[in-house]
Amino acid sequence: MPQSLTYRAAGVDIDAGDALVEAIKPLAKATDRAGTMGGLGGFGALFDLKAAGLQDPVLVSSTDGVGTKLRVAIEAGSHATVGIDLVAMCVNDLVVQGAEPLFFLDYFATGKLRVEQAKSVIGGIAEGCKLAGCALVGGETAEMPGMYAAEDYDLAGFAVGAAERGALLPKSVGPGDVLIGLASAGVHSNGFSLVRRIAEAAGLGWDAPAPFAAGETLGAALLAPTRIYVKTLLALHRKGLLKAAAHITGGGLPGNLPRVLPAGVTAVVDGSAWPVPPVFAWLAAAGNVAADEMLRVFNCGIGMVLVVGADQADTALAELTAAGETPFRIGRLEAGSAEMRIDHLPAGWPR
Repeated sequence: MPQSLTYRAAGVDIDAGDALVEAIKPLAKATDRAGTMGGLGGFGALFDLKAAGLQDPVLVSSTDGVGTKLRVAIEAGSHATVGIDLVAMCVNDLVVQGAEPLFFLDYFATGKLRVEQAKSVIGGIAEGCKLAGCALVGGETAEMPGMYAAEDYDLAGFAVGAAERGALLPKSVGPGDVLIGLASAGVHSNGFSLVRRIAEAAGLGWDAPAPFAAGETLGAALLAPTRIYVKTLLALHRKGLLKAAAHITGGGLPGNLPRVLPAGVTAVVDGSAWPVPPVFAWLAAAGNVAADEMLRVFNCGIGMVLVVGADQADTALAELTAAGETPFRIGRLEAGSAEMRIDHLPAGWPR
């Protein structure tokens, strides 16, 4: 008689999936907020917009991943913060449109489900949701032998937010407005294919001392999570101080700031107006990466750019500093046909 085959023998462990759901229920519960209905385990997640206090809402949605930063996490065996990155990449894209993130779902796919590894990743997602003030209402865990190597996994995130109809951004942006940059925590979650290539060319493993961060390994320093700017921006917006905001991700300043500007308006950025974190100087030097390429690939120390009125710039800077941010006045808007101009590139970078 032929051997009786099972799903487990084919590489999928249903019991492990059930164990993971039980392990993450308290993590998800800790992210509950006004409007959340039910918990994990249903076929779909419910959310009550009226209970969230919205009167005439417009829904705003976003989806994203973490990119090849996951390779660093997997190879370094450090999984606790990539979930924060996942949430940040989604919710930062919501808040720049004036929306408050309401709820989040994740997709975790792997070749072999390791409950502790997955719990660590999802714990980071829950932490990111708490930082953003949104609820982790559900997700999907997919165990797919043959699609992923046993140690590998992939992540995708899905966020939904809302804004009152009259509060959407950008709004009333024009020449004379001031640009304020908010500091990043490092590379964030873009450009890691180039980062990994540079580390390989330099002969450095993830456990090697970081050339730009004393007392840290290269892997730990590069895995610093993407900053979540939601609460800071919402507070500024609710005080009527924010005209627009741009999340600086892939494409850097030149690829993202123009997305929130109307036709006929040029952004003039002073590249010497903020201190460039040491990780970028190291990447530029170790990889012989030209300044233009650095600015097009990486955030180079500015994770979010805000547009405020010239008469409100000092007030906005004071509010941001009081909220614990590190803001820099990095430029202005002018009438013009070019989308963006960067003056005074950071010193010491290859040209």
